[in-house]
Amino acid sequence: MAARDFYEALGVPRTASQDEIQQAYRKLARTYHPDVNKDPGAEERFKEIGEAYQVLSDPKTRRRYDAFGADFRQVPEDVDPETWARAKAGAGRARSGRSRDGGVRFTTGDFSGAEGIDLDELFGGMFGGRGARGGWGPIPGADQEAELELTVEDAYRGGKRALTLAGPGGPRTFEVNIPAGVTDGQRIRLAGQGGQGSEGAPSGDLYLVVRIADHPRYEVDGRDLRVRLPLAPWEAALGANVAVDTPGGEAKVKVPPGTSSGRRLRLRGRGLPNPRGKPGDLYAEVQIMVPSTLTDEERQLFERLATVSNFDPRRPR
Repeated sequence: MAARDFYEALGVPRTASQDEIQQAYRKLARTYHPDVNKDPGAEERFKEIGEAYQVLSDPKTRRRYDAFGADFRQVPEDVDPETWARAKAGAGRARSGRSRDGGVRFTTGDFSGAEGIDLDELFGGMFGGRGARGGWGPIPGADQEAELELTVEDAYRGGKRALTLAGPGGPRTFEVNIPAGVTDGQRIRLAGQGGQGSEGAPSGDLYLVVRIADHPRYEVDGRDLRVRLPLAPWEAALGANVAVDTPGGEAKVKVPPGTSSGRRLRLRGRGLPNPRGKPGDLYAEVQIMVPSTLTDEERQLFERLATVSNFDPRRPR
C-alpha cells in the first residue's frame, strides 16, 4: 500500500507555513500519543504523523519532497525535478521488458524515439536491478528540528538534560548539554542525530529549537528579564532597600524616595547570562500595594496623612 501523502497525514495544505505544520503536528501528536490513546491504530498513526513532521519541518527536505514526492529520499541532489518527472512519465507510458541482468529496458516509448534504453543506465538502478553504472550511491541523512521547552531557571543555569523524542522508528532518548543563558529561538545542534543516511552515508544533524515557557514571576525579553516589585506606600514614599528574587538567587534593589507605580528599577547583569558577551539585565517594575483591611491605628495614621498632605496625584505635573 502506498504511503499517505505527508501533507494529508498532518491535515494541512501544501501551501502551509512552517508554523502551521508545527501546530498541526503538536495537536495530532497529543491526540495519538500511545500513552494517552489506547486505540489499536493510534501507535501507527502516531508514527505516520511523526515521519510527516520530520520531513515537512525541515525546509530543505520539504523542498525535495515537494519536487520528487515519495522518491525524494532516493533522488540525488543534482537531479532536476522536471527531468525526473519526464523520465517517470516516460517509464509509465512505455512497455517494458527485463534485460538478462535483471534491469528494466524500454522496448518502445517516447524517450527521444530511441529503442532499447536501459533505465538502469539512465537512473542508476532506481527501478530495480543494476545497470553498468550501479545505484545512486550513498545519500546523507536529512537535518531535522525539534522543540526543547525550558523554564527560565533551566535557561539561566544550563546543564545536562535527558530528552525523549518520538519518531517513525519509535521514541529516542538523547542527553542534551544546554549552555547557560540560552535564549528563546536559539538552536542547539546534536551532530549525527538527524535522519539516517543510506548505504552507510552519514546521518543528518538534529537541531533543538529552544522555547522558554511562560513563567509566573519572570517575563523574558531576549536576555533581559522583567519582574513585578510590590511596595508598600511608605516604602515608595520614603525609599527602601528591597529583596528581589532572581534566577541566580536573591538580590537587593534600592528604591529611591518618591517612587511611583510603573517605575522600572534596573539590576545590571541579573538577567540571563551570556557566555560570549554582556549578560542581560533584570528590570523590577514597581507596583504600589495598599492593605485591604486597616487596623484602627493604621486608619488614624492614613487619615492624619490625608489631612496634612497637599499631594494631589491627579494634578498635572
